[in-house]
Parts: sequence; structure tokens; C-alpha cells
Amino acid sequence: MAELNGRPVTLDELQTLALTNYGSFTSLRVDEGRVRGLSLHMERLVRDSRALFGVDLDPERMRGFIRRVAPMSGSATIRVTVFDPATDLGHPDRADDPHILVTQRPAGVLPLPPLSVQSTVYQRDLPEVKSVGLFGSLHHRRAAQLDGYDDALFVDAQGVISEGGTWNVGFFDGDRVIWPDAEALPGVTMLLLQEVHEHRIDRVALDDLGAMQAAFATNAAIGVRGIARIDAIRFAADHQVLDALRKDYTAVRGEPI
Repeated sequence: MAELNGRPVTLDELQTLALTNYGSFTSLRVDEGRVRGLSLHMERLVRDSRALFGVDLDPERMRGFIRRVAPMSGSATIRVTVFDPATDLGHPDRADDPHILVTQRPAGVLPLPPLSVQSTVYQRDLPEVKSVGLFGSLHHRRAAQLDGYDDALFVDAQGVISEGGTWNVGFFDGDRVIWPDAEALPGVTMLLLQEVHEHRIDRVALDDLGAMQAAFATNAAIGVRGIARIDAIRFAADHQVLDALRKDYTAVRGEPI
């Protein structure tokens, strides 16, 4: 199911998104009509629309569009994409009328099996924005998969870790959870976990991984997913801290749509 501003979307409108690839989005998981961190998702959409289009969106209007598509029972993953169907490749400065595309897909069964990830030197354009421009992320994910991994982990030229292509990364050093201090998307799942689980924010480089007992990925679709391997370094995919993080995240009460 897909709707644009609360009505069926046309092929021409989707074609503009496909050809220009300019916009932002957020993905959220609906469980029994509720969403963990829904207000944070709305804040992200408002913030990113201001950055990309210079326009403030109405959070209540967006919630109304989500209600039209989201099931009130069971689970689903909803993606809200903000783009201007009139965007001209030659004049992106005229893109100032963002529309709201809401789509639905089945939600995965959690928890998912642990990941193996390959580090690669890369930083997304405007890492603080959840952009629809996924070329770089998918290119590095594909390269990692061709090398036998599940996904890519982004680092800078000095090996400092920032994020995965579509997820935040965290670590456990035997004392507490560590979130990387680097330019990366402030993920909603990460922010919720930071509110409920003791942690610190610190620089983490590939050279530091040997001292870590566990590693994990987070986003709204996967929750907390263990990482079993980064390059040649292996981690305990069944570490108790992962169960504790999942328990803390599950205990966060979802907001009604």
C-alpha cells in the first residue's frame, strides 16, 4: 500500500522520486497501533525537511497520513518519505513543496540472526539527515556481501567507526555500552536506548575492537541485532548485554499513532 498526502500515488509522482532521488525518510515499526519513539520520528522528518526544502512540516498531518496506512493490530514497517514531486534536476533550488509518501511492508520477526560486517572507508552525504540517496550505502553493502559479509560498517581514514549503512552501531566493553562519538545519523532506536540503558559516548576505532566483548546494530526495523564479526574480529553473539538491551527497548512503551 502506498499513499501520497493521503491519496493513491501516481506513477508520474513516483517517477520524479526515482529520477531525482532527492528527499528524506524515516522507517518505523508499528505494533498494535503504537510506535516506539513516534515523536522522535516526527521530529526527524520536520528537521530533515527544513534542511532539504526549507519548509516545516506539520507532525499531526503526517500522523494522520500514517494512520491511513498503518494496521491497528499486528505489526508492520511503515516508511514515510518526504519529497517534492515537482523537483527539477536542473533547478533543485525550486524544490520547496514537500509531499508525504507513506508505504507499508510486513515487519520482520525479531530478533534477527547476528550480522557479520566489513569495515569500509565512507561517510554518507549529510550524515545527520536520513536521505533517500542510498547509492553509497548500497554500493558498500553489495561489496561487503560479495566478500562474504552481511553488511558494511563505515569508518574514516583513521579507522574511526561511525555507523552502518542503515543502522547505528554500539559496543560493550565489559563495563558499559559505548556509542561511537562520530558524525552519524542520530537513530531513533539508539536515542531511546540511550534514555533507558547506561552508556557512554566515546571515540571507537577499529584498533579498539579487540577490547570489546559485544557489538550490535540498531534501527526501528531490526531493534537490537547482534554483530558476530567485524572484519576478522569476532564477538559473542549471545552476550547477555544484548538480551538486556532488547529487554530495555521492548519495555519502551509505544506512542499511539
